[in-house]
Amino acid sequence: MATGIIWNERFMWHSVGHAAGFMPYGGFVEPERHVDGPEAKRRFRNLLEVTGLAASLVSFNTRVATEDELLRFHTQEYIERIKAMSQTVGGDAGELTPVGVDSYDISRMSVGGVIEAVDAVLDGKVENSFALVRPPGHHAMPDLGRGFCIFGNAALAVMHARQIRNIPRVAIIDWDVHHGNGTQHAFYSDPTVLTISIHQDNYYPPKSGEVSANGEKDGEGYNINIPLPAGSGHGAYLAVFEQVVIPALHAYRPELILVASGLDANAMDPLGRNMATSETFRIMTRMVKKAASELCNGKVVLEQEGGYSTAYVPFCGLAVVEELSGNKTTAEDPFLEFYSAVAGQELQPNQKHMIDEAANLVSRIS
Repeated sequence: MATGIIWNERFMWHSVGHAAGFMPYGGFVEPERHVDGPEAKRRFRNLLEVTGLAASLVSFNTRVATEDELLRFHTQEYIERIKAMSQTVGGDAGELTPVGVDSYDISRMSVGGVIEAVDAVLDGKVENSFALVRPPGHHAMPDLGRGFCIFGNAALAVMHARQIRNIPRVAIIDWDVHHGNGTQHAFYSDPTVLTISIHQDNYYPPKSGEVSANGEKDGEGYNINIPLPAGSGHGAYLAVFEQVVIPALHAYRPELILVASGLDANAMDPLGRNMATSETFRIMTRMVKKAASELCNGKVVLEQEGGYSTAYVPFCGLAVVEELSGNKTTAEDPFLEFYSAVAGQELQPNQKHMIDEAANLVSRIS
């Protein structure tokens, strides 16, 4: 069976303005383009096209998520605030989250795109799917935008799978370099959703994503954070998958796996300090796909989160989609040899200590 792809040019029209609105320069330095512009994701899509890989994928039209769907996670007041800003001159959804003209509708398309990717897999139209959407969503809170995220794409798609498609157990793996705090919040007391976040320790949001945050009430034990020290590379990420992620999936036995596929743990990213390569993302995708085939008939959905290196995001994204679809193109990562040889790519003692601590949490899953 084929791999599905969700894409719409309008995702790229979400306007984030200039960097002065992201991190003020105090009036002393000329503002530049905002780091969360469309370039990295559009170049990712273009690389799928020019390599011929896009032609082998099954394209699905996105749809606009309804207000009732947004209300499964977000408050009415917050939705109205985003709508009002989008109809005027824009603004900020809360914390480092620009809202431009039409951002309300484009953000609803982003949510709808991930839901469509989930439905395509659950309906058996494709074995797996990738939602190349924008803006991202894993930082969004019910009443607050954070970290470029307006609505909770992954959280809302999983709520759709649980409430509308009646999927009993869903696992979410978030390998974005920043903690998936919004997704954690959505399911922190819910044992029907296992949330796993692999992120740089205490980066964004600050003081979020500690290994001790393991869920509460009925959801205790069903949230796993792996806060890797800055500088973690290929060896650390593979150790996380071998010792934490894959054992946790097998312990939980989900009927659907969703991956919040941020690509900003790459070695060239301006908003991360970890050192993953395209091969790191390729092998992580391979391991998730294998686990899905063993646990849930291959039902896995990946959705785009962060990733800001316009040079390297396309190659990391290509590796993910190649592995997901089983179609290797002739394109070669021009940066792979260099970054694979950089000191520190092997698993380091401080990284191993954190991974061992997180691995101890797997026994709490039932």
